[in-house]
Amino acid sequence: MTNPNKGGLWETVKTVVYAVLIALGIRTFAYEPFNIPSGSMIPTLLIGDYLFVSKFSYGYSRYSFPFSPPLFSGRIFQQDVDRGDVAVFKLPRDGSTDYIKRIVGLPGDRIQMKKGILYINDQPVERKRIEDFEPGVRGSGGPPVAQYIETLPNGRSYRTLKVGEDASLDDTPVFHVPPGHYFAMGDNRDNSLDSRAAGGVGFIPAENLIGRAEFLFFSVNGQARIWEVWNWPRAIRYDRLLTAIH
Repeated sequence: MTNPNKGGLWETVKTVVYAVLIALGIRTFAYEPFNIPSGSMIPTLLIGDYLFVSKFSYGYSRYSFPFSPPLFSGRIFQQDVDRGDVAVFKLPRDGSTDYIKRIVGLPGDRIQMKKGILYINDQPVERKRIEDFEPGVRGSGGPPVAQYIETLPNGRSYRTLKVGEDASLDDTPVFHVPPGHYFAMGDNRDNSLDSRAAGGVGFIPAENLIGRAEFLFFSVNGQARIWEVWNWPRAIRYDRLLTAIH
């Protein structure tokens, strides 16, 4: 005679195991959630944004898997990276820290900043001044910041911020992007530790790419603590829910 309680427990255990395996499969091969803890990608991404990254966009490497096991080197099913993609990658110098930046330089490119203007292969990238970015409206506080629309040679456009003139990374040497590597920058140009900075990100090996940021699924402005349930509705940025990342 079987014990019905034992059978029910076993079914529960199997259900949990299957759910975990399915979740790991989705996280590894399809979409992985990330959150934004810093302001280096403002105005495109705000502190408190939660987003999904497509793991299949660039193929798979060891960094596609939890804990980055050294199962193989390089990438399998590799896909091209488009200039202007917002990508998540492992920081090259430690292979464990997740970073998110915009890819502006492809293998073989020459990248340089001159007086705050991005140059790609000796040609200035088009930059158009638009209305100021208002941090207070987004829930982060602070004075208005100069905002631009930057358009890359392939036609990809996005917004960037410029806090002031003569910032430390406004003028750089020429960076020659090596084969199999990429050059990335934050959209918040004066507040981003990226490929321009000595001791920063550096050139990003293709193997370190995790995936492309696709869309936001949640966003909060940080004005409600976890126990302040009554403030939760006011802390959600409703206009950013389920929006695509450009």
